[in-house]
Amino acid sequence: MSHTLLHKYNVPGPRYTSYPTVPYWDRDSFSLEGWKNALKTSFHQSNREEGISLYIHLPFCESMCTFCGCHKRITKRHDVEIPYLNSILKEWQLYLDVLGEKPIIKEIHLGGGTPTFFSPENLTYLIKEILSKAIKADEYLFSFEGHPNNTNIGHLKALYDVGFRRVSYGVQDYSPIVQKAIHRIQPFENVKRATEEAREVGYTSVGHDLIFGLPFQTIEDVQDTLRKTRELKPDRIAFYSYAHVPWIKGNGQRGFLDKDLPTAESKRQQYELGKERLQEVGYTEIGMDHFALHDDSLMKAARNGKLHRNFMGYTASKTQVMIGLGASSISDSWYGFAQNAKNIEEYQNLVDNGIIPVYRGHILDAEDLIIRKHILNLMCRFSTSWRADEMRFPELRNVLAKLQEMQQDELIVISKEGMTVTEKGKPFVRNVCMAFDLRLKRNKPETQLFSMTV
Repeated sequence: MSHTLLHKYNVPGPRYTSYPTVPYWDRDSFSLEGWKNALKTSFHQSNREEGISLYIHLPFCESMCTFCGCHKRITKRHDVEIPYLNSILKEWQLYLDVLGEKPIIKEIHLGGGTPTFFSPENLTYLIKEILSKAIKADEYLFSFEGHPNNTNIGHLKALYDVGFRRVSYGVQDYSPIVQKAIHRIQPFENVKRATEEAREVGYTSVGHDLIFGLPFQTIEDVQDTLRKTRELKPDRIAFYSYAHVPWIKGNGQRGFLDKDLPTAESKRQQYELGKERLQEVGYTEIGMDHFALHDDSLMKAARNGKLHRNFMGYTASKTQVMIGLGASSISDSWYGFAQNAKNIEEYQNLVDNGIIPVYRGHILDAEDLIIRKHILNLMCRFSTSWRADEMRFPELRNVLAKLQEMQQDELIVISKEGMTVTEKGKPFVRNVCMAFDLRLKRNKPETQLFSMTV
């Protein structure tokens, strides 16, 4: 990558787990009743054909990782587990009352926080209670995020017994200096143990999350982390850029100084080195920041054109409805988004009073739905098309004019009926999506909202 391209396109931009992105949701016109109606419409259109997905947010951690941008509560008190899980089950019942019939569950993902903060017995209790009021799809996929330091054989077996077959471990980087800076002391031996135990139990997909651009991180650190990662050969790897957004996340991302972060050019060198090393041993880049081996379900979905992206990240199949349970979770009905209250006590108080605990959201209009499809195509397939009438919108000509410079820079190829992101352009796919982002274009922020694209 040339320094000129890096300088030109390294700007703040969304990661596009949704469109519109959260800062551009129309909160003034959003209502709980409108959300319920959008959800019911989508559910009755799609439940029997594809089922629904559940994202369950488990926010507790025993210590703060200073790279983390998730909503979490730091505590060593484990008596919080059952009250919180019971709140999730109350919220689940509120949604079941709205849906009016048993949902078919295709996906469950446990995120956090640290899901393995919870005991194996309590996680089993949660999943069994949820499934007791639903139907498991024939081809279901249950996954969870594990912390290698505290995910033990008990967690793995308990979740396996209730249907989980995929685990993703947060590794980040193996350098002791970097680990100290981000407050994530995690020896390679712990990751090796957790990875091998998952495979022994029977998990069919083990993933590792790696981050580049961390404080004090060097090219040599990335090389060492990749060497150790290749030794364990996880089925899929998320290799993504550290998002430095302390103006949003507060003191949690101020455990180091800005000068301790690698430069944009150094970050891109780290990424290109990582991509090269991963491809050498059989990984394929299947979406922004994501790599998979040829027989992993995510790779198969990419080959078959079924790769999907939502607030859980990349998934191997699409469901029109994704319900988020727990504090700060986001739900997606395709026609609308709704986010739960972030404060745990506020969240619990609302569900205790029989109220679905959303505090903001957005109902998509006709233009939003078209733009959403284009951005989803670009993020999942590195291409999109406007051949069909339903994929055209009035400002398409202006969008294509805005993309001309990227075409001149050989980042994309535009034809009469569509466009494709080139290999050279893949690191800039967020920038390509931004050209389609009409809400961002019409309401440029006065202050920085997003992390840098490169």
